[in-house]
Amino acid sequence: MDVEQSAGKFAAAGAAEQSKKHDDPLAEDRSIGHGENDLLGGEHVDEVLTAKMILINDTIDEIGFTPHHWKLFCLNGFGYAVDSLILLIQSIISGQAQLEFQPGYSTGLTIAVYVGMLVGAIFWGFSADIVGRRFAFNVSLFISSIFTVVAGASPSWVTLGLFVCLSAFGAGGNLVLDTTVFLEYLPSRDQWLLTLMAAWWGLGQLIAGLFAWGFIPNYSCADADNCTRANNQGWRYMWYTSGAFVFVLSILRVTIIRLEETPKFLLAEGKDEAAVRVLQNIATKYKRPCSLTLAQLRACGTTRARVTTAGLLQRFIPTKDIGSHLQGLFATRKMGWSTTLVWFSWLLIGLAYPLYNVFLPTYLESRGASFGESSPYITWRNYAINNTCSVPGPILAGFMCRSRWFWGRRGTMVIGALITMVFFFCYTQVRTASQNLGFTCAISFCLNIYYGTLYAYTPEVFPSAHRGTGNGVAIGLNRIMGIVSAVVGNAANTKTPVPIFICAALYIVMAIVAAALPFEPYGRRSS
Repeated sequence: MDVEQSAGKFAAAGAAEQSKKHDDPLAEDRSIGHGENDLLGGEHVDEVLTAKMILINDTIDEIGFTPHHWKLFCLNGFGYAVDSLILLIQSIISGQAQLEFQPGYSTGLTIAVYVGMLVGAIFWGFSADIVGRRFAFNVSLFISSIFTVVAGASPSWVTLGLFVCLSAFGAGGNLVLDTTVFLEYLPSRDQWLLTLMAAWWGLGQLIAGLFAWGFIPNYSCADADNCTRANNQGWRYMWYTSGAFVFVLSILRVTIIRLEETPKFLLAEGKDEAAVRVLQNIATKYKRPCSLTLAQLRACGTTRARVTTAGLLQRFIPTKDIGSHLQGLFATRKMGWSTTLVWFSWLLIGLAYPLYNVFLPTYLESRGASFGESSPYITWRNYAINNTCSVPGPILAGFMCRSRWFWGRRGTMVIGALITMVFFFCYTQVRTASQNLGFTCAISFCLNIYYGTLYAYTPEVFPSAHRGTGNGVAIGLNRIMGIVSAVVGNAANTKTPVPIFICAALYIVMAIVAAALPFEPYGRRSS
């Protein structure tokens, strides 16, 4: 490209940028092409990698939003939906499975699902930074679908717990990878869509609620004395149907798009040529400009490749690499503070969310009975309505995150947590059936404003080279507290308002932590 062409290109880009400022509220806050506004650019951890990452971000912004990104939005959203689907199925069917198997530990399935998701988050999270994002994207849903179907044929409580655990292992990596893969292809002006993608989580809850409403009231036994496999097929139908649904989603993932490794992962691995090729392929397919060249990346210097050993087995036993990824999350004081607070946020929500959502059927049943609504049909109808209200929460959060009026991501989390806290306290004063349904719907809506924003914020503030590890540990801490909540649920009485008070107090702490977070991704580009 000669000088005149370059000058013309930059003049046109400047004019286009000026015209965007009227339509794009973030335009004045960005310095696209110079890197001054990259979120972690001021941390000066790896100068060569930072310089190359700026070029990659510039190129992604140059290409812009394409149909490729819409496909990623949906296909990664499938993972969100499956995670919430598997998590809630076990809580929905637990009561009926207990009538059939009469186990000694009533919350065993909750522990099983969280153990599976814990191992899945750690395994898929670390492997994402060591092996790559593509492997988990292609196989995790398939693994989950197989064991979800098999769980429906379980002959005993222990066997059911095992297959629930294995199903959750496959699904457990999706929250780690989905945001990572989508973010690493997104233009900076569209990063708010990461929050919006959490609506898929609510959609998964809605699907679980609809399955429960259709199967549990119609194909379930009423008491343990007369409960057999023949007259208690409802909970098994839920597993079969859900497994088939997840299997279809896993097939769509590998047929609709042939995912290549994200350019930012390739860059961190020292594979500059492959990173350029991925971006040029997208630009060529959708007829978009792409001025990035391999020479530009090489001119920045040589990135230290983290993995020099060959062979897949060696890369799966990389204690040194795991340590380097953890250290990378604490490379500076500010990054270390950010990582600590983000992980602490996941720890808090990991206790508050299961105490409410996982035990919500118990709350609805106990409150419904006290209001004269003891019908299983009413209970599961209310459950489906409640989960419907969880879908628009992240949608609203997505628009709040991209507005100065709500102080970006951190402000959205503070607002979401405080409003949720208010509704939790109000829920303890419910006196009628209508109030019961109304307040649970309001809680689900507001809770997902905070939850959806936290999901998006977490990968945005981690460096790309260590993003999978940071996400994996965050989700892992969340799952550990889910196990704790199951133990609490077994030892305490979840039919009283006490767990609701605990949840409300936890959301106050979450709001304080959100306000103390050092990075604000609003108008900034992630690494």
